[in-house]
Formats: sequence, structure tokens, C-alpha cells
Amino acid sequence: MKRVRVVICAAMLLLGCGCWPVAVARPRPVGHVVICWLNQPGDSQARHKLITVSGSFRSIPGVVRVSAGQAIPSARPVVESSFDVAVFIYFRDYDALMRYEQHPVHRAAVERVLKPLVARYVVYDFTDELRR
Repeated sequence: MKRVRVVICAAMLLLGCGCWPVAVARPRPVGHVVICWLNQPGDSQARHKLITVSGSFRSIPGVVRVSAGQAIPSARPVVESSFDVAVFIYFRDYDALMRYEQHPVHRAAVERVLKPLVARYVVYDFTDELRR
């Protein structure tokens, strides 16, 4: 009987102090979307440079996938198609996104291609709640 009380007390202490083993949450993948409007809208050479340099991001650790391309013209009112280039980068997790921001390949692309060619850009970051 005394042993049962000791076990019950130990279990209560573990539960009460948060020491009970719990499943460790895996970091969620992260999507990073960059929408760009060129200085010269429709400039095919500038668009090609931006798309090509985006492919170099595949070499950055933590990058899972990179996609880049031009807008698809649309008459549908819900579609925003005024931009020139969209880039989508899928990261293993949030920490990988943060490392990418400072990586020399990314920094060089921003300084040598994005800044000289792009008038405006918008960035969207989101967690992928469907994959864990």
C-alpha cells in the first residue's frame, strides 16, 4: 500500500512540474514567396536574369525547392497578374529561412540582380501547416 502511494505521489509530481515525457514537435516547413515588378515592365532580359539567379538558391542549405517564373495574364478579377516575376522558395524550417537571408549566394543575388532590376517587390512568408 505504501509503495502505491509513493508511485502515485511521484506521478503527480511529474505531471505537476511538467516533467512528463511529451512528443517533441517537429519544425514546420516554410514557404517564401517574392513577387517582383521590374523597373522596365515586360523586360524579357531582366525577367530572365531574375529567374536564372533564383535557381542559384537551390545551393543554399535548408532550401528544399525553388520555383520562379513570369506572371500569367488573366482577365479573372481575383487574379493579380500585374507583376513580372514570382519566386517561390520552400525551406526545411524557419531557421533555414533565417540562414538563407544572410547566405552569400542570396546576398549577392539581391545586390547584383534584384536591386538594379526591380522597382518594387513584396515578400510573403508562411508555415506549411499541411506538412509536419
